[in-house]
Amino acid sequence: MAPAKDDEILGKAYDSKLMKRLLGYVKPYKHYVIIAIFLNIIVAALGPVRPYLTKLAVDDYIANKDYNGLLMISLFLIGSLILQAVIQFFLTYFTQLMGQKIIYDLRIKLFKHIQRLALKYFDKTPLGRIVTRTTNDIESLNELFASGIVMVFSDIFIILWILIFMFSMSWDLSLVTLSVLPVLIYATFLFRRKVRESYRDVRFHLARLNSFMQERIGGMSIMQLFSKEKEELKEFGGINKDHKKANVDSILYYAIFFPTVEILSAIAVALIIWYGGGEVIQSTMTVGILFAFIQYTEMFFRPIRDLSEKYNIMQTAMASSERIFKLLDNETFIKNKENAKKVEHVRGEIEFKNVWFAYNADDYVLKDVSFKIKPGESVAIVGATGAGKTSIINILTRFYDIQKGEILVDGIDIRDMDKRDLRKFISIVLQDVFLFSGTIKSNINLDSPDISDERVVEAAKTVGAFNFIDRLPAKFDEIVKEKGSTLSVGQKQLISFARALAYNPQILILDEATSSVDTETEILIQKAIERLLTGRTSIVIAHRLSTIQNADKIMVMHKGEIREIGTHQELLANKGIYYKLYQLQYKDQEITKTA
Repeated sequence: MAPAKDDEILGKAYDSKLMKRLLGYVKPYKHYVIIAIFLNIIVAALGPVRPYLTKLAVDDYIANKDYNGLLMISLFLIGSLILQAVIQFFLTYFTQLMGQKIIYDLRIKLFKHIQRLALKYFDKTPLGRIVTRTTNDIESLNELFASGIVMVFSDIFIILWILIFMFSMSWDLSLVTLSVLPVLIYATFLFRRKVRESYRDVRFHLARLNSFMQERIGGMSIMQLFSKEKEELKEFGGINKDHKKANVDSILYYAIFFPTVEILSAIAVALIIWYGGGEVIQSTMTVGILFAFIQYTEMFFRPIRDLSEKYNIMQTAMASSERIFKLLDNETFIKNKENAKKVEHVRGEIEFKNVWFAYNADDYVLKDVSFKIKPGESVAIVGATGAGKTSIINILTRFYDIQKGEILVDGIDIRDMDKRDLRKFISIVLQDVFLFSGTIKSNINLDSPDISDERVVEAAKTVGAFNFIDRLPAKFDEIVKEKGSTLSVGQKQLISFARALAYNPQILILDEATSSVDTETEILIQKAIERLLTGRTSIVIAHRLSTIQNADKIMVMHKGEIREIGTHQELLANKGIYYKLYQLQYKDQEITKTA
C-alpha cells in the first residue's frame, strides 16, 4: 500500500517562512533564549581558554621553572573546567525547559485546532496521520528547540573564539591550519546532499511501514480468518527490507563523513607540527604556541561535526513543521456567526424547510426535505441504507452545514445559534457505541463537573444499567479499557443510554440503538427508551419496524426524499413503501420462527 503524499513531505532543509512561524512560538520565552545565548558565549569561550593557558604554562612557567606560576595556571585550568561544567548545567537546563514549554504550547494549540475541525476533515484523513502530527512530528520540533536552534550558537561561538585565539597568537600558523578547510567544506556539502536524499528514502519507506502495520493490525481478524498470515508476512518483509536498506545507506554516509573529518583533523595537526615545528627550531615560535594550536585544531573540528548533526535535526524539524502547519492552516470548520445567539433553553420544536444537503459538491443525499416535529413528539425515520436517515442527524447537530434551506429549533435557524449551545440540548445514542479509557462513571458523565455521582447512579437505574454495574468488583469505578473491550455490546449500549440521560437533553436521537443487542437486552432497552422519551422531543432511526410502532409519527425516506409521513397504522393502510418494508420484515420473522 502506497503511503499518503502528506507523509512524504520533505521540503527545504531550511525554510525561512517555516522558521519564522516556529520562532513565533519561541517569542513568549525569549528571556530563556537571551539567557541561553549569554551562557553559550561564556561556555564557548571557556573551552578555547584552556589551550591558551597551556601555552602560558609551557612558555612562561615550565620554560622558566616557575613552580608557583605553574601551580597557579593549573588551578586556573581546573577552575575553568568546573565553571564550564556549572554553566553547561544551567545552559542545558534552560534550553531543555524552553523546548518543553514551547512543545507544550504547540501540542495544546494543535489538539485544540483538531477539536474544532469539522467531521468532514476526519472523513477524508487517516486517523494515524493525525496522531503522528501530535506525537512524532511535535517531538521532532522538541529536538530543534532544545538542541538545535540555541545550541547552534554554541558551535558557532566556539569556532569564533578558537579563531580569535589562534590568529592572536600566530596568523601564519592559523592559515596553515585552515588550509584543509576547503576540502572540509566540500565534504560537508556532499554529505548534506547525500544525507538529504537518504533521509527522503527513510521517511518514504517508514510511511509505507506505518500504513501497512496500521491497516493489517486493524484487519487482523480478516487476515487470520482467511489464513493470509504467510502472504502478509512476505509483503511486510519486503517493505521492512526497503526501510532497512534506506537506513543502512544513511549510516554509510555518516560512516564515511565522520572519519573524513577525523582524517582532515589529523592532516591539520600534521601541518601544524611540520610548519610550527620548523618555526620552533628556528626560534621564531614558542613550544607553547605549538601545543596550543594542536589543541585548537582538535577543538575546531568538533563543532563542525556537531553542526552536521544539527543539519539533520533542522531537516527533520522542517519536514515535521511543514506537516504541522499544514494541519493548523486547515480551516475545515463549522463556523459560528459573529453575533451567534446564546440560547439557554429550548422546548424541542424542530423544523426542516426545503433542506438540500450533499457531502461532496452537488451529489445531494437530501433533496428538498421538509417536516416539523412538535415539542415532546416522538418521530421515527425509516428507509433503506443510503436513504439519508443519518444525514438528517448530522445536519441537525451541525456536524455538517446544509447547502440550501433552513433548519429551525424553536423557530431559530441553527446557523444563527452558537453550535455549542445547540449541541448541549441534544443527546445521541449510536449503534456503534464509543467508550473512552477510564471508568464506568467517567464514561457516563464524561468527567463533567455539572453531573453529580447521584445523577450518574439515577441515570444508570433508569435505563436498566445499574444491575450489571452493581455486580462489577469496583461498581461505577470499574476500569473501562480501550473501546470498552471488557464489556458486552449490550452493556456498552446501556452505558451510552445512561450517558444520554445524565445530560438531560431536550432532544434525544437514537440511531439504530437496538440493532446490535440480543433480545433480552433489547427488552431492557425498549423499557429504558420509553422512560427516556417521556417529555422529550425524540428522533428514532430504526431498521426493526417493530421497535417504532408506537411513535407519534413515522417518516419514510427513499433516495434522499421523504416519501411518506404518518402513524404506523396509517402507513400500513396506505400500502406504500412502509407497507412493503413491513411485509418484508414480517416474512423474514415468519421464516425465522419456522426455522
